[in-house]
Amino acid sequence: MRLLTTVAALRCYLTQRCSQHQFRVPEDLGLDAMSSWYQTAVGLVPTMGGLHQGHLSLMARARQENSTVIVSIFVNPLQFGPHEDYQRYPRTLELDQQMCRKAGVDAIFAPTPEEMGVSQNSLEASQLTQVTPPCAMMSNLCGRSRIGHFQGVATIVTKLFNLVQPDRAYFGQKDGQQLAIIRRLVSDLNLPVEIIGCPTLREESGLALSSRNQYLTAQEKAQAVILYQALRASAAGFGKGVRDRSTLIGLVQQELAKVPNLMVEYIELVNPSTLMSLETVEEEGMLAIAGRLGSTRLIDNTILRDRQPIIAIDGPAGAGKSTVARQVATHLGLVYLDTGAMYRAVTWLVLQKGIALDDECAIAELVSRCNIELTPTDDLQSPVRVWINGTDVTQAIRTIEVTSQVSAIAAQSAVRQALVKQQQSWGKKGGLVAEGRDIGTHVFPDADVKVFLTASVDERAHRRQQDLKKQGQPEVNLERLKGDIAERDRKDSTRKISPLQKAADAVEIQSDGLNVSEVTAQIVNYYQKRLS
Repeated sequence: MRLLTTVAALRCYLTQRCSQHQFRVPEDLGLDAMSSWYQTAVGLVPTMGGLHQGHLSLMARARQENSTVIVSIFVNPLQFGPHEDYQRYPRTLELDQQMCRKAGVDAIFAPTPEEMGVSQNSLEASQLTQVTPPCAMMSNLCGRSRIGHFQGVATIVTKLFNLVQPDRAYFGQKDGQQLAIIRRLVSDLNLPVEIIGCPTLREESGLALSSRNQYLTAQEKAQAVILYQALRASAAGFGKGVRDRSTLIGLVQQELAKVPNLMVEYIELVNPSTLMSLETVEEEGMLAIAGRLGSTRLIDNTILRDRQPIIAIDGPAGAGKSTVARQVATHLGLVYLDTGAMYRAVTWLVLQKGIALDDECAIAELVSRCNIELTPTDDLQSPVRVWINGTDVTQAIRTIEVTSQVSAIAAQSAVRQALVKQQQSWGKKGGLVAEGRDIGTHVFPDADVKVFLTASVDERAHRRQQDLKKQGQPEVNLERLKGDIAERDRKDSTRKISPLQKAADAVEIQSDGLNVSEVTAQIVNYYQKRLS
């Protein structure tokens, strides 16, 4: 692991890492697989140091999804007000280095304020070019008492994105307002980075982990748990059907009153994406709290979603995900969302148009303008008909030609972004079963149930051969199928864009020796236990 303290060293390091990875590309790799093979993805975990288990969870996620992981440690003067704790904020670089090393981080970027061009600790005094998010997103919640805070955050985060140029950046949900503002920043400025929001990590008591928790006395730390308990009380009310703002906030106030020395700064119900106040939760809302115990400022939040459950089934090619997902959906009365068919439909269209598989610009143009429709049917074997630009491609997308090329298409950033956006739109109301290779990790990271369904290469090749026979397709040699499946596993697991990974909170089911009904029963039982 390297410790880098200057911009020059960081740029040199990233250039070398990129060259090293490109150098290892096999000579016999075809152009169609280049984008899916390159393991050059860079993950950034921006921090201010004082690292704890919450930060470690971000690093672990970044380590799982990227070939290079950079952790920035920078106590940003611009995000502290005149009377805030900039001078006494925890600075524990040696301990932070040890934690990063154990987490498998490749490099730490720990610049001084001068190196970042921030010699003054106020936005007014700084001569630095600044990034200003929408005023409406900065004026409520923490923004009311921390004037200029989010402008300072946005300015330094933008600088970090420009310096590191990560493919993905990882932030905790505990700072819900910050997460929403950074997502908006990336969207508005068309920055080529995917923002990954990660769940809040908590102590056994429920207290959200924070670098500032070390300011708390033992008594204050015990009292601080009331924030979590208040959020849980409101979430319980939401679970019983409460949707209006005043009642939900009233439930929080009722709990917080049990700790008289807690100075409540705000209790708000807002849209988690726009941060606009909500009078009623229709789809989802963020209930957020800020308060002080002694000299320590604490924040916490919870997301309230009014949607039916989502089941995400991931796994390698040929593991039986589609068949199982269809049966699970039928058994539970949920909608089957065939995301794999969407990628196959785009692949079919690319082949029909005669576009070279490595012509990512042409494919980006194509996918941004195509219209995919999935319509349910009464046929259990084919419960979804697939249409692209008005053409029924339900059978055409299952050919060997499409199957052999779909990984290369699915690995392309523009394809994934277009289709994931549509999938997430369909998932807002929930009540569906989705299957693919990144459903639980990227498309629906908040899915209620996550399953990683797998099987050996031999088993999957045999199943594929039988499926082709049933479909009346020409017979394919079993050894060829084994080779194709093994190669696709390699491509899917090492591709830069959304590699095949098991979600940390997914249950793994090895389906060798199990029939579809047995696998379905396992998932249904697991679903019922989780939701009970």
